[in-house]
Amino acid sequence: MATLSPQSPNKYTYGFHVKEKYSFKSQKGLSQKIVKQISRHKKEQAWITQFRLKALKIFLQKPLPGWGSNLSKIDFDNIYYYIKPINSKAATWKDLPLEIKQTYDRIGIPEAEKKYLSGVSAQYESEIVYKSIIDSLKKRGVIFVDPQTAFQKYQEVFKPYFASVIPISDNKFSALNSAVFSGGSFIYIPKGVHVDMPLQAYFRINAKNMGQFERTLIIADEGSFVHYVEGCTAPIYSSDSLHSAVVEIIVKKNARVRYTTIQNWSKNVYNLVTKRALVEENGIMEWVDANLGSKLTMKYPSVYLVGKNAKGHILSLAFASNKQHLDAGAKVLHLAPNTSSTIISKSICKNGGRTSYRGLLQIEKGAVDSKSFVRCDALLMDEKSRSDTYPTINVKEQKTDIGHEAVVSKIGEEQMFYLQNRGLSQEDAQNLIVSGFIEPIVKELPMEYAVEMNRLIKLEMNGSVG
Repeated sequence: MATLSPQSPNKYTYGFHVKEKYSFKSQKGLSQKIVKQISRHKKEQAWITQFRLKALKIFLQKPLPGWGSNLSKIDFDNIYYYIKPINSKAATWKDLPLEIKQTYDRIGIPEAEKKYLSGVSAQYESEIVYKSIIDSLKKRGVIFVDPQTAFQKYQEVFKPYFASVIPISDNKFSALNSAVFSGGSFIYIPKGVHVDMPLQAYFRINAKNMGQFERTLIIADEGSFVHYVEGCTAPIYSSDSLHSAVVEIIVKKNARVRYTTIQNWSKNVYNLVTKRALVEENGIMEWVDANLGSKLTMKYPSVYLVGKNAKGHILSLAFASNKQHLDAGAKVLHLAPNTSSTIISKSICKNGGRTSYRGLLQIEKGAVDSKSFVRCDALLMDEKSRSDTYPTINVKEQKTDIGHEAVVSKIGEEQMFYLQNRGLSQEDAQNLIVSGFIEPIVKELPMEYAVEMNRLIKLEMNGSVG
């Protein structure tokens, strides 16, 4: 997870980069030649190559989204779409090239793996460089590999679900990802298996003008449970990088999946992500989505409740500062009876930053006795900052229970007066109020992540990030 150095609080510590030393680096720009080159380096079957070429055609045909933030400044011809850092994944952490190992040592991944993770995946540029899972989970049939390995070793499980939740043509950036995807995770949890400690993936961009396009597929079979955590960082450059992931999740009957994101990209990264889960009967899907970094984020974790009594919960946090626009939110479709959902969105803006909540709640005909509650809270720290809310609620079934609340507020003078009169400094009082504001999100994180999140927010409040 991205952190900041206590010795140097005004510096985004993981904005560092190391000297480039790669196995292969494509030319800039996107073409059939580049797509075929990616597929050839991965030694893919012909059908995967054709899948990529079809996606490229769709990407080139689709226009940029006309809503949200301005994407016209993305220079798709000035991006490296594939960089292979090493020839093959390392069997142990010590086997990684020194410059890559030192990068992750500074981030703290080896220590995290030892302390509180069931498995860890590290992606550097376009490829997974290291992945491990504890032996006890392997023995119980849990699969935790990258997509390339899934194609080769687990195709009978992987292939039927690949691109089934998010088709190529879903949007321009899902098409882009489908054309050049590399890295990511494939997770399969067998029936009845509960993975009690989180699995974590960590994504690192090092090169200038890099595009990272990981693809993740999680299948939680009947009665199973898994918590997956991802973190992201990148160096600070004068030119922009692009991150465009696709995440597909299948929650089978009586299963539960929690997917936690701690996004702290540097402020020269466009973060454009498509995430969607299908939830079957009595299943539960939980998205916990925290966004602090990036130049622009457009991300709307989605839940499609396709089985009766299915549940979806989305907790979203965005913190935007100067020259940042975080356009985040959620999407829930109720497609079966007795389904329920909650969407809780919290956003904080300071120093001219902008946040937007963009959400869709849809209850289809026949989804009787469905229940949903949506709450959007925005906290503005100054007059220069801006927060927008774009909620859409579409109800096609009469027998439902829907609630929606939205509040935009500032830190009140009475709150500050009360706390300062009890001995708190102005800064500590302000931090305490903000900590209380984001508490519904932070309390859902594992303890180590909750402590780190509070620390990151405190540093943001002090104007120490960026």
